[in-house]
Formats: sequence, structure tokens, C-alpha cells
Amino acid sequence: MRVDDPWYDAVASGWGELDGAGSFVPVGPPGPMAPQRSHSAADIYLEVQRSGAFQEVRRRYRRFVVPATLAFFVWYLAYVVTAVTAPGLMARPVAGAINVAMVAGLGQFLTTFLLTGAYTRHARLRRDRAALDLRWETQEMTRGIGR
Repeated sequence: MRVDDPWYDAVASGWGELDGAGSFVPVGPPGPMAPQRSHSAADIYLEVQRSGAFQEVRRRYRRFVVPATLAFFVWYLAYVVTAVTAPGLMARPVAGAINVAMVAGLGQFLTTFLLTGAYTRHARLRRDRAALDLRWETQEMTRGIGR
């Protein structure tokens, strides 16, 4: 973990603790940084959306989510269709009172947890840093624009 990493910084938003009057005290180097008011927030967000970095984050997201969603949906439909069309197969005992349907149903839960873990790992390794960089860049560009 880097100390200057804003992802882990408590005052990363640029505001410190409350002053005596109940408002936030800005944190950071003092200086006359005049904000650029030539663009609106909508223009800035559209510019970011068209950027190559944003498109790469979306592409990485889709490359994981679309196949994973399709695979899980097919697995779920296979379970439901098999339960409806082959009740004899699903009722076949595996061990004691546990049958094929119970094993497959528990497999659905296990698959959900494994897929969630795979998604979070993929996001952490392949998208979070790029998305955070985009977020900070966007915040810097929109800083000072009235709302």
C-alpha cells in the first residue's frame, strides 16, 4: 500500500476535519489555483466518457461480466430444465437422504460465491486502479465548477 494512494486516504476528498464553525477546512497546498470555468460538468463527463481510458475500463468490465453472466445463466437454466423434465434423475439419491437436486442446488450457491470472488478479484486487479485514476482526473477537471 502506498501512503500517497487516495484510495486508502481518509481525507482523499480534499477536505479535512470540521473547524469550530461546523464547516470543513480544505486540506492541501494553499495557493491561487483558479478553476477553469470554460467547460460545464456535463461537457467534462462526456469528454471522459469518450476517452480511451474510460473505454478500456468498460471493455475490461464487459470482457468479464458478459461471459460470466451467460455461463451462470446457462447453468441456472440447466438446473431448472433438468428439475422439470427429469424429476427421476433429480430424485436419485447420492448419499443417504441427499439427492442430485440437492447437490445441484447447493452447487448453485457455491457457484454464486465463486463467481462473486472471481468478479471482485478481476475488478481489483484489472479495473479499480484505472477507474480510480479516471475518477481523480474527472474530479480535478470539475473542481470549481458551480452546481
